[in-house]
Amino acid sequence: MTLAERIAAYRAVVEEWLRGLYHGMISHPAYEKIEKEAEDLEDAFMLACFPDAFGIPSPVSYYTAELLPYLEAEYEAWERRMWDRDTLVERKGQQYHF
Repeated sequence: MTLAERIAAYRAVVEEWLRGLYHGMISHPAYEKIEKEAEDLEDAFMLACFPDAFGIPSPVSYYTAELLPYLEAEYEAWERRMWDRDTLVERKGQQYHF
């Protein structure tokens, strides 16, 4: 086996491994489900911390206001997502209807 053949064989093995890694981490359908589940957990956490953003009175908001500087970017995206009711209902419906 020449050096060129060994390099080609090694390259084929590495390319197959990288294709499998890409499929498992990015293109596999479970990736989207995991991403949606993480977003749902984030939504639940934000709603528990800042219920007054939607008119739900809670004494917890007084104490969680200290978190706002750290969660500013996430807060704006979360608030936009929560006010857009159509996409919220669609996303919840997708969980139960494949």
